[in-house]
Amino acid sequence: MPEALLEVRGLAKNFGALRATDDVDLEISEGETHAIIGPNGAGKTTLISQFAGDLRPDAGRIRFAGEDITLLDAPQRARRGFARSFQITSVYRDFSALDNVALAVQAHAGHSFRFWHPAREERALRGPARAVLEEVGLGARAGVLAANLAHGEQRQLEVAMALATRPRLLLLDEPVAGMGLEESQRMVQFLSGLKGRQTIILVEHDMDAVFSLADRISVLVYGRIIASGRPEEVRANPEVRRAYLGEDA
Repeated sequence: MPEALLEVRGLAKNFGALRATDDVDLEISEGETHAIIGPNGAGKTTLISQFAGDLRPDAGRIRFAGEDITLLDAPQRARRGFARSFQITSVYRDFSALDNVALAVQAHAGHSFRFWHPAREERALRGPARAVLEEVGLGARAGVLAANLAHGEQRQLEVAMALATRPRLLLLDEPVAGMGLEESQRMVQFLSGLKGRQTIILVEHDMDAVFSLADRISVLVYGRIIASGRPEEVRANPEVRRAYLGEDA
């Protein structure tokens, strides 16, 4: 097997007496879509926050593309190719969709935001930003303020901002949260188009989305991975059915 793009060994994080992640081992291959599922409070967001560098683990190691990144913070990991979307949509509401993505392009290029106003006219920023908006299906909404976009469109915009940084690893925290059926289907269709081209770690409660998108699934319960494998293997696992999916899953 090829070397894993992301390799996690013995990862643990405590909040006082609470063991939020407990001796987690995980390997993510390049080009894989890997879903992490589990009940509320299982530690999913805490886990990917440690992947992204927003939380430092109390124990364990994280390797990315062969490099030990355990002690690197989020900006250092972003420069190595991490990008993340959050449970709560995080966009610049007073900027247009195009401006939001152009800012992400500018950040990836290492330019200062202090020069943003004159930079708004730079083709080197606007061209790639428009291309990413077209890719996620928001090309026709480029000039609309982010605050005036529908909730599903704001989620699409956030993914567009992440993709604009040209990540090697995309961390998506509940990308279809709060969406209606039609919006959710559009997002799943878009993410399906990234399969094989983009390495994705997906945290999601929508099981239809998970089983449609994931190459492999890991199930987290009380901070521990109780099962990991292909979707059909996880669905058939008796422990998973009892702990999370339900006996009738």
